Amino acid sequence: MVTDPHHTHATHDGAFALGVVLNVAFVLVEVVFGVFADSTALLADAAHNFSDVLGLLLAWGASYLARRPRSRRRTYGWRSSTILAAMVNAIVLLVVTGGVTWEAVKRFVAPVEVGGLTVAWVALVGVGINAATAALFMRGRKSDLNIRGAFLHMAADAAVSAGVVVAGLAIIATGRLWIDPVATLLVAAVILASTWGLLRQSVNLALHAVPEGIDPEAVEAYLVSLPGVTAVHDVHIWAMSTTETALTAHLVRQDSPDDDAIIGEATRVLHERFGIHHTTLQWERGPDACCPCVAI
Repeated sequence: MVTDPHHTHATHDGAFALGVVLNVAFVLVEVVFGVFADSTALLADAAHNFSDVLGLLLAWGASYLARRPRSRRRTYGWRSSTILAAMVNAIVLLVVTGGVTWEAVKRFVAPVEVGGLTVAWVALVGVGINAATAALFMRGRKSDLNIRGAFLHMAADAAVSAGVVVAGLAIIATGRLWIDPVATLLVAAVILASTWGLLRQSVNLALHAVPEGIDPEAVEAYLVSLPGVTAVHDVHIWAMSTTETALTAHLVRQDSPDDDAIIGEATRVLHERFGIHHTTLQWERGPDACCPCVAI
């Protein structure tokens, strides 16, 4: 058996630190002016931004843990913490969304006067801060679900803040108080839409499903095409973290002179073609070789 142990984790410590500082400062501004303007849309956006601060801290901590070396007890290290961070991030966002939605519904029953100009100006600042924070994570969003979670939160916040700006201007122009809770519900809808995919993917990874973007049938077809291989079974493909994928498989082959060379080439192709970083292949020979392992 040969295993590919070589993989490095990209660091985004500077992006996380700057993102946390910017968003903590903006949350404080939103809370103060949200109370002053008596706007649920602004307070909802502040609550959402605060959850993103917690999310950034969680993702940052997981990113740090993923770089810790493995031990005899944790043979994969702390890599899976990035999957848990992405999942917790999604759950927290959904809980916050439920809270702000309930507040908006109550405002339909008992409308409250809202300072539209204050709402618009504060939210406009939020557009800039959230867009700048999202840009910090743009580079790593495609290769790391943990980083993509941070990026999606910030990008969604920029869109949400833009919506709050529009709501504030609409209140100034029309004086209609129902615009504020409607804007809040639109905020909730944007958060839900951007979070659902993150939750689904992170839960799948936590349950050791094959990561999205990898076709298990194509992987098996490649393995069975290796020289001398007559069958493949017990193929398992799972995420070790939000950036690393592992594979184990049993290959049935009668001849043995070039086993190491074939495994070396297979490991290289699986990494380059399918993005699988850690490959473990086991040869099987004899009349009973095709019998799959029995789980107990």
